[in-house]
Amino acid sequence: MTSSDSSTSAGPRLLGPAEVRSLAASLGVRPTKQRGQNFVIDPNTVRRIVRTAALDEAGELVLEVGPGLGSLTLALLADGHRVTAVEIDPVLASALPSTIATYAPEQARDFTVVEADAMTVGPDEIGAPTACVANLPYNVAVPVLLHLLEVSGSLRHGLVMVQAEVADRLAAPPGSRTYGVPSAKAAWYAEVRRAGPIGRNVFWPAPNVDSGLVAFERREPPDTEASREEVFAVIEAAFSQRRKTVRSALSRWLPDRERLDEVFRATGIDPGLRGEMLGITEFAALAGAARR
Repeated sequence: MTSSDSSTSAGPRLLGPAEVRSLAASLGVRPTKQRGQNFVIDPNTVRRIVRTAALDEAGELVLEVGPGLGSLTLALLADGHRVTAVEIDPVLASALPSTIATYAPEQARDFTVVEADAMTVGPDEIGAPTACVANLPYNVAVPVLLHLLEVSGSLRHGLVMVQAEVADRLAAPPGSRTYGVPSAKAAWYAEVRRAGPIGRNVFWPAPNVDSGLVAFERREPPDTEASREEVFAVIEAAFSQRRKTVRSALSRWLPDRERLDEVFRATGIDPGLRGEMLGITEFAALAGAARR
């Protein structure tokens, strides 16, 4: 296989190390830590990401965040999907259509780029994607994923690449060492699981941390009288003092001790447990009981 991954087929060509560096040089782009930029330079890795995402064979509208120079974008288009890419860097955003036209001319009509901050985008900009597949900027991966799940009800499933320890936190079950606020909040929206590791040498520049894939499948939130914001407030309070019992940690959330005890009695949750032992159903129950 050549670095350009070219062949005699009519499908898109994928980007290898030489193409990524050449594109970056032509644009005067140097990856920045500020934006968490690490460009994927290995065609086999982007193929693996798309395969692991298990997208519908009929084709989906895929939301990609932080497409960079287009490595993963081209693999998604090659698999028969439409792609809406959200890119905050104006130089990269303006160059993407030309790159797609060059490397995937027959699929160019299936590609749209939105120059925006993924932390603030909504349906007006991204439409109604059914899947999210992305190499998320590592410094904002958790808030970006939670924001997208909140504003885009059409997202059914997805696969994102994040820092390995972030992947562990997002997919952690109650009671595990890495379970925390990201785990509980993500569980409000979806079933989340680890979907494999990613080596450092597939990036340019190579990061000094390991990476991992996280898969999610949308599900209905727990049945509760409380709003999402109210449930999330309970989650944040419960983990604000990890070494204390959940009753003690929630005393800031509900200072009235008698009322707090009533909430625990109503839910049947042991106030002597620590917050990391509670799942999203329990947090939702506590928030709901406090509204009665």
